[in-house]
Amino acid sequence: MERHFTDDLKDLNAMLLKMSSLTETAIDSSIHALKNLNEDQAREVIVNDSQIDEMEIAIEEKVIDLIALHQPLARDLRFVTTALSINTNLERIADLAVNISQRVLELAAVRPLLKPLIDIPRLSDLARIMVRKAMDAFVNHDGALAREVIQMESQADDLRNLIQGELTTEFIMIDGKTAPRAIPLLLIARHLERICDQATNIAESVIYLEQAIVVKHHPEKLQSL
Repeated sequence: MERHFTDDLKDLNAMLLKMSSLTETAIDSSIHALKNLNEDQAREVIVNDSQIDEMEIAIEEKVIDLIALHQPLARDLRFVTTALSINTNLERIADLAVNISQRVLELAAVRPLLKPLIDIPRLSDLARIMVRKAMDAFVNHDGALAREVIQMESQADDLRNLIQGELTTEFIMIDGKTAPRAIPLLLIARHLERICDQATNIAESVIYLEQAIVVKHHPEKLQSL
């Protein structure tokens, strides 16, 4: 029974890593589609989201089976529940990549881009880095790396605010006709910032897994870790 449980945990871990890989690909493809206003690539991200949805369901079912069959305790139970939480975070990240791709289709219909993309690629790079580091922290049981991800969230907020401020004050408020090209960019900045939020949630789950400490909504607890 113990060997079967260990094998099931390894299978669950492998499924999460595949889910993470699919999600990171969706982020990369959506941003590449934005930079090139590539409608085909944007549509590909939207279509491929069904595969990620199916993977999310498979992981949920795996977790339910693990709990029902093995009734894990202590750290094993934390691992299983953390896996379920991370699964949800990854699916939401993939949905946000779909949202970005939908905005790309809107921008392609009113091309060219309103302005050269400078800060949005910076925010997208930050989002990718945070997701990758959060999952690396999970795989390597690295609480210090998870804390690093959480501390990066303020950078995402600052970049989103910078993008929104520029598009609002320098374009929309000056010339309302720019709105159809500015608003999708505003939304993309928001989608990217929310990806960073989800990466932060994953990092918080890693800290719970490794140290049994809940830091969500309690940033002061990070100071004592």
